[in-house]
Amino acid sequence: MRLRLVTYNIHKCRGMDRLVRPERILAVLRAIGADIIALQEVLSLPGGSPEIDQAGYFASQLGYQLAMGENRRLRDAAYGNAVLSRFPLHSCSNYDLSVAGRERRGSFRTEVLYSPGRRLQVFNVHLGTGFFERRQQAQALLQQLTENCGTASPRVVLGDFNEWTKGLTSRLLAAHLRTADIRVHLNRRRTYPGLFPVLHLDHVYYDPVIELESLELYRKAPALMASDHLPQIAEFRV
Repeated sequence: MRLRLVTYNIHKCRGMDRLVRPERILAVLRAIGADIIALQEVLSLPGGSPEIDQAGYFASQLGYQLAMGENRRLRDAAYGNAVLSRFPLHSCSNYDLSVAGRERRGSFRTEVLYSPGRRLQVFNVHLGTGFFERRQQAQALLQQLTENCGTASPRVVLGDFNEWTKGLTSRLLAAHLRTADIRVHLNRRRTYPGLFPVLHLDHVYYDPVIELESLELYRKAPALMASDHLPQIAEFRV
């Protein structure tokens, strides 16, 4: 069975023109047609407008299941990482990766029931921008992954790692999981920002019991304007 996953930092739906346009993100997600969507920098205020309840807006328009991992409050809304899935969501847990004196960050674990009796653990991650901050977060993230490695469910760890060089997070995760190497799959070393890439911030790691068939950077016109990040699409055989 094939599963298409996408990781996408939507920057609160604020595009390169600084306009908040959730419909642009929605159009990109529709075009990609992923089975499981991991979003970072998402607002969720149930019952609010699409601009303030972005997670609910995407879920209702796509007809997907929704789970929200709140890291902090922003404009009275939950703010953090969201997972959307065309399959049932079995369970979820939000892990605090915050470091004192820095913005609150988290790793949002969701179990996706993609087939009867079969689950995929999805860790949707957004790490900090500081070098020493990420070192602490890397250790905490590895502990969370280790706690969930005894189950029969394979793990996929993806999101915005804010790590543009091969630092501690990359080394620790690569020691326990396989990495989706963009140099191999995309023939490039940089993906951020979308218009003029100078860094590589968005990463995908996975258990070797599943197979990565392809990795794609979605660079069509709507995505280039909708957010400063571009969606990264991973196709797995499970």
